[in-house]
Amino acid sequence: MSRYQVLNVSVRFDYSDMLGNSTDISDINMSEESGDFEMEEPCGSAVSSDFNKIFLPTVYGIIFILGIIGNGLVVVVMGYQKKVTTMTDKYRLHLSVADLLFVITLPFWAVDAAKTWYFGGFLCVSVHMIYTVNLYSSVLILAFISLDRYLAVVRATNSQATRKLLASRVIYVGVWLPAAVLTVPDMVFARVQSIGSSNLFMDEHGDVETGDSRTICQRIYPQETSLIWTAVFRFQHILVGFILPGLVILTCYCIIITKLSRGAKGQVLKKKALKTTVILILCFFSCWLPYCVGIFLDTLMMLNVVPSSCELQQAVEKWISVTEALAYFHCCLNPILYAFLGVKFKKTARSALAVSSRSSQKVNLMTKKRGPISSVSTESESSSVLSS
Repeated sequence: MSRYQVLNVSVRFDYSDMLGNSTDISDINMSEESGDFEMEEPCGSAVSSDFNKIFLPTVYGIIFILGIIGNGLVVVVMGYQKKVTTMTDKYRLHLSVADLLFVITLPFWAVDAAKTWYFGGFLCVSVHMIYTVNLYSSVLILAFISLDRYLAVVRATNSQATRKLLASRVIYVGVWLPAAVLTVPDMVFARVQSIGSSNLFMDEHGDVETGDSRTICQRIYPQETSLIWTAVFRFQHILVGFILPGLVILTCYCIIITKLSRGAKGQVLKKKALKTTVILILCFFSCWLPYCVGIFLDTLMMLNVVPSSCELQQAVEKWISVTEALAYFHCCLNPILYAFLGVKFKKTARSALAVSSRSSQKVNLMTKKRGPISSVSTESESSSVLSS
């Protein structure tokens, strides 16, 4: 199941009360002329079951592995420094922690997409909350980083106190607190629900069929207000998760580009800084813009603001499923863009790797010097070295 479905309206019609003891579906009168109810014939699902069961788990697995390696390495290197001194280091640590916690939720969604939700109600709510808080905190931290770089470049002479305040205090109020507040809908609406054979739906040919029995974990809104809730939370996702941080990032980096483009001093360093800045802008918008455009268009069609057809709905559904994976891939790029490109960070990383290599060599040397006396003593000595 795609995580986009967390923000999606799941429309299914339960006809068990209408069927009563009858098992003949033809007994149900679904004629619009009967006046009992109106039902718009839904389009067939464009994203097949095989797509959900193969593509999504594969992509989530790749993002999980790359995200753990990249962000984990950043955290290890930062831990090697022992003391996080600069504002840049603090932002790197916040960003890596947020991305690490985000990718940790992906194996759960991969299993959910491939099979069903096996993990119960408590983990359903918990994983939703971890997913939400770190999804929003990651992009908001990127906005804070761009603001910090703006102050460092454009307001270099009198911005040290402001930068220190932003990195040490304001980030908790401006990033982690809003991200935590945005998990309230998960606490209220996220839950596990079993979809059994009594749930019937119209297929693309207009025939009524029974759905496969499976367990889902997603936000389930009250039926009478589900459309409103879905639209509100989608627009919130687009506003807080893309538009606001995107505007800050674009504005700050454009001003930085203008500032660096002036003057003739340090042309080599300026060109490198300009190139890095442009890459940061392109990566953010390339990853998140296509996904948010898809959600926005789908919401407008859902609200009947934009006329829709089966072909358009199917195209948008495919678009969202693919661009969602691209958006999540941004958490794998963050360690490269915001850490490994830095000269100081690369030096620290090399030092950490060198220390680790020397430590392992010392362990091997100690083991060789002691040598095997007997099978019993060798096992005992190896255990003591590894535990020390």
